[in-house]
Amino acid sequence: MLIMNMTIVFSVLTFQALLGAFDNLWHHELAARLPQRASARRELTLHAAREALYGLLFAGLAWLHWQGWWALLPASLLVAEMFITIADFLEEDRSRKLPPLERALHTVLTVSYGLLLGLLGPMFWQAWRLPSGLSVVTHGLWSWFFSAASVGVLLWSVRNVLAVRQLKRISSAPGQQHPPAAQALGGATVLVTGGTGFIGSALVSRLLSQGRRVIVLTRDPLQARASLGPRVWAVDRLDDIPAETRIDAVVNLAGATILGAPWTASRRQVLLESRRRTTKEVLRLMQRLHQRPEVLVSASAVGYYGVPPGMAPIDETAPAEPGRFQSDLCAAIEREALKAQHIGVRVVCLRPGIVLGRNGGAYPALALAARLGFAATLGGGRQPVPWIHLDDAVGLMLHAIAEPVLEGPVNAVAPQTPCQATFTDIMAAAFGRRARLHVPAAVLRAGLGEMSELLLCGQNAVPTRALASGYVFAHPTLQEALDQLVGSARPPRCSDGFIVRRL
Repeated sequence: MLIMNMTIVFSVLTFQALLGAFDNLWHHELAARLPQRASARRELTLHAAREALYGLLFAGLAWLHWQGWWALLPASLLVAEMFITIADFLEEDRSRKLPPLERALHTVLTVSYGLLLGLLGPMFWQAWRLPSGLSVVTHGLWSWFFSAASVGVLLWSVRNVLAVRQLKRISSAPGQQHPPAAQALGGATVLVTGGTGFIGSALVSRLLSQGRRVIVLTRDPLQARASLGPRVWAVDRLDDIPAETRIDAVVNLAGATILGAPWTASRRQVLLESRRRTTKEVLRLMQRLHQRPEVLVSASAVGYYGVPPGMAPIDETAPAEPGRFQSDLCAAIEREALKAQHIGVRVVCLRPGIVLGRNGGAYPALALAARLGFAATLGGGRQPVPWIHLDDAVGLMLHAIAEPVLEGPVNAVAPQTPCQATFTDIMAAAFGRRARLHVPAAVLRAGLGEMSELLLCGQNAVPTRALASGYVFAHPTLQEALDQLVGSARPPRCSDGFIVRRL
């Protein structure tokens, strides 16, 4: 009877563990990206505690048999898990808006946990009435399966603890020195769309630190308030903003991630509509406001220039490349944004390159690959890599708001643009490694299709208008940017800041 009961217990526990693993990976890691969100420290702490309890419970059920007072140990783990889960539910409701699938999954997990308690409760009651003792037992393959599961969840618990410590260190670190914003910004109220994203959250943080009033358009106001702080007015519809609200500037950063799913016809439509729809909503808001904003800063990308040949410098006067998707996408975004000029709003179309920052974008993946020795040259390696440090991306947005002479397209890129092979060499050297790997262009084209252009082609864009308008870059060279991001001394380098490698 005991063997039969334990088989049922292990089956239910396996179901519970697999659902929990899916919830963790799909919702917490990929969707909410909790380890990258400073506001998620409490939730991650609760997750770490629960995973540690499950690790102990898995190992205990796999190999031990409790009697008497010893039975209180696994029972106390189950009770503690229940209270931690309740606290986790409350924290989730406070800090973020759960998608329907995650809510449904939590319901199923709760029912499954209730069934587990119904099975283990009578067993522990019977064991508690026996003479106290602790003995080693085996349940065949179940014991080995749950031993492996125990190691896995305990390691994940440690990983979450480290993530919490990292987030705490980042949030308590003294602020970085930022390029000064022009005083013309004054006490402006700024509306930021996409304000909870990688760049948007950095912009909002800088605006708040300068005493600005900030309104954020987001799909999840709860998450925005939790991550950005109570001083932010978070809305999920621009229609909720009264017409008498004073908004001095708008920064439009909203849009689905370009580098991700393949550029199928449906994906291209998502990429286009996610940007065009928000821009249209911003235009409608500006039209109905009693006082129009002074400026709209709208982000597209250096992909506006398509795939120009060679390394010839490209300033803001260069044309688009019709028929090339990345160019058509950026041109469509800018056409929509420039309609604001018809109602007397100054429009600045920022064209960023690859934005490098610790907590998002391309840098974390590039840094991890470099640290592990997997930095690779892509294709021939001669393609230019236009980049910009997050500090300067945000600084240029504030500069665009504050400088009334700045209008039209502005390349948001660092003054120096290395080729991809040099970029990879510098990145690898920043972690004391060498770039030894090579990924052929044919492999990337076969796997990514037209999206491979983002990796195999580039634009040697130069920030002509930014420099001419007086903007001073905080991180003008890639080596300086990596010194700040990595935070440690680097090997000697050539006078131009690049590590030279023969191509």
